Amino acid sequence: MAHRIDRRGFLKAGGAAGAAVSLGLLGGPTAWAAEAKEAAPSTARLGWQLSCAQYTFRRFTLFETLDMLDELGIRLVEPAFFLRLDKARPKLQVNESLSPELRKEVKARLADKGIRMASFYSNLGADQAAAKKIFDFAAEMGVQVIVAEPPPPAFGMIDKLCNEYKISLGIHNHPKKANYSFWDPANVAAACKDHSPRIGACCDTGHWVRSGLDPLECLKKMQGRITSFHLKDVLEWDKPAARDVILGTGKANYPAVLGELKRQGFKGILAIEYEHDTSELNKDVAQCAAFVEKACKDLAG
Repeated sequence: MAHRIDRRGFLKAGGAAGAAVSLGLLGGPTAWAAEAKEAAPSTARLGWQLSCAQYTFRRFTLFETLDMLDELGIRLVEPAFFLRLDKARPKLQVNESLSPELRKEVKARLADKGIRMASFYSNLGADQAAAKKIFDFAAEMGVQVIVAEPPPPAFGMIDKLCNEYKISLGIHNHPKKANYSFWDPANVAAACKDHSPRIGACCDTGHWVRSGLDPLECLKKMQGRITSFHLKDVLEWDKPAARDVILGTGKANYPAVLGELKRQGFKGILAIEYEHDTSELNKDVAQCAAFVEKACKDLAG
């Protein structure tokens, strides 16, 4: 994900029927939900929590996203601070500015769908007062990991909040560009080095591929500092605008990626973030979820 206004924006619709045929997953969302309504069982056996980023459904609101995730059988969600909450109230966004009444409404909607807000993509920065408000909101919502890209000088202050609230930080990586360092996992690891284990990375494999990096080698560099994960596969290598494809059908080498996570003993959130917006988005996400569950079944033995 990239939250900046100058990000790629909405990607043009395009089919993935060939991938669906090759994966044998033409049953669509209802087929996936029937198999794993109570969350991916094999994924859970490995200590992984299958989630989905709200950014996947960014043309919809959070409340609409929850309805779709419920149908898909995905029980965790990662909202984003700049995305809409409710279609009837389009000015509302999912962040710490929500009133106590609206927070109560969000919690009730989550509980009604049996979905947890396990992670939160935030605008966490160097301002301590603003950061505390974000942590207060995250704690109230039951968040395990705050995903953000704060400046490294703020890590000391954020580390104290992480340990106070028992919430981890996941530093997100975007594609390589001028005056941006987090695209390289070596820079993320260096920024985390002198801080507690709660300061780590939300690894985005798709953006590593877009930056011309090998996800497997990147994961090895981040060992011990992975606090969450964005599941993303892309069509082309070393192209910042490469479009997302169904997990396991692109250049990220996902069987090896998941195998490396198991080798490292990672336990935590795996959030599908599928940026290729299509008319069959639910079906595409279902195929991604089914790929993860099948791969985890093989890994779990």
